[in-house]
Amino acid sequence: MTIAVLFFAQARERAGRTSITIELPEGSRVSDALALLGRDHPALADLWPHLAVAVNQRLARPESLLAHGAELALLPPVSGG
Repeated sequence: MTIAVLFFAQARERAGRTSITIELPEGSRVSDALALLGRDHPALADLWPHLAVAVNQRLARPESLLAHGAELALLPPVSGG
């Protein structure tokens, strides 16, 4: 199945792009997508503990199932003032 991955803020800078598509087997979970992204984008390593993950614009847990065509967004913490 094909999943769209969106990178925001620091994740975008470290991945060097705003989005990609990845292929995963049917029945994959968010954790499977994150493992693939971690392997393909090692520059994200120190961000992993701080990233929120959204699937189809809703916050998701690592055990959440993915569906073909889903949009997975990596959301680093945001600061402001």
